[in-house]
Amino acid sequence: MRAIFLSTCQVLDRVTVALCAVACVVLAGAVLGTVILRFGFDSGFIQLQNLAAYAFAILMILSLPYCLRRAGHVRVEVLSERLPDGYLRIADSVALVVFLVPVFGLLAWAWMPDLIYSWSIWEGSIETGGLGGVFLVKTTLPLSGVLMILQGIAVLLDPEGVGA
Repeated sequence: MRAIFLSTCQVLDRVTVALCAVACVVLAGAVLGTVILRFGFDSGFIQLQNLAAYAFAILMILSLPYCLRRAGHVRVEVLSERLPDGYLRIADSVALVVFLVPVFGLLAWAWMPDLIYSWSIWEGSIETGGLGGVFLVKTTLPLSGVLMILQGIAVLLDPEGVGA
């Protein structure tokens, strides 16, 4: 069961990495296109600006589980240098149970009414002539919360602590 869970989390991590890579390329292309259009041709394209904003939002939101899986999170601990080696493992376990699971579980649960409404109206851009699909971007927030919980558990179950 543990091996199946870890391999599932590894597949989800790879999908997250792919989505982050695509979002990064789309973001760079959209910003470059916007700058070239604005300063080279003195014209604007609101859909391209919306695309850049959507790609940035997706990249930032999905970077959370990516970073957690690789132990890239920032630690603000003054005492950890003086404590035994097993301290970080215990601190991570406690943080997962006390903070990560409840906070990201609440995030995913509390966001659902807004997400359901957004999907029901196929929410689009607030700007006139803007790009549709805000409901897809909003979907990544609870998705990221679920991925954070799964990757946090996977980090604790993985013998090395950091996998991928």
